[in-house]
Amino acid sequence: MIPTPYPELNGVLRNLVSSMQAALGSNLIGVYLQGSFAVGDFDIHSDVDFIVAIENELSEDDVETLQVMHERIYCLDIPWAQHLEGSYFPKDILRHAAHSGRPLWYLDHGSRSLVQSDHCNTVVVRWTMREYGVTLAGPHPVTLVDPIPVDTLRREMLATIRDWGREILDDPDRFNNRFYQAFIVLNYCRMLHDLRRGYPGSKRAGAEWAKATLDPSWTGLIDRTWAGRPDPAASVRQRADPEDFKATLEFVQYIIGESDRYAAANGL
Repeated sequence: MIPTPYPELNGVLRNLVSSMQAALGSNLIGVYLQGSFAVGDFDIHSDVDFIVAIENELSEDDVETLQVMHERIYCLDIPWAQHLEGSYFPKDILRHAAHSGRPLWYLDHGSRSLVQSDHCNTVVVRWTMREYGVTLAGPHPVTLVDPIPVDTLRREMLATIRDWGREILDDPDRFNNRFYQAFIVLNYCRMLHDLRRGYPGSKRAGAEWAKATLDPSWTGLIDRTWAGRPDPAASVRQRADPEDFKATLEFVQYIIGESDRYAAANGL
């Protein structure tokens, strides 16, 4: 298995997959990369987003065994082991986009244990897995996820732009650190880009598109944000630059306005 150009990460992924096979046995269908390692626009600072397809819901014993496994993987003396993120999808939930939003067992980025979360249970994640997913074990992902209409994708993208934007603007202090400031800018570039073209892509592609397409006054903020991506463990504990954070909130409002105009013009 050579799913990435990083030998140490490939070793972590082999360890992860073999451990899942031992823990879940016949309940395991497959393990896949999605996110930046699927769409092909990754670097050494990227999260390693995975999806685990399973036959049936995890039992209490399954969860207990997996908690021990994820703790062990996290403690490996390899930085990639602390940058895994993903969810366990029962096959019937994974197949149908209509099941989006239901909580699943989820490993957050930088975490060593599973929690219940709807983080990965989105239309966008399903589309990315189906179209670009990297198979670590199991059948081709196209056999596990039904086709997703472009309007379904766009409606979820639009809802995320609006709903997350309201959350950020209603409680900005919660997001006032260097990690979230960068995360917000790059994701809002990506989401508007994806909304307009009709399918998910990467933060890098979104940032380059935004610099080339949106008002040039945002270019400096986007460039500074991209440069601030390294070392999220440290940046999440540091307050954001006050001027950049103020500009980030204005950028969120700007992108919401641009997405609303696009939606109105296209009947969404």
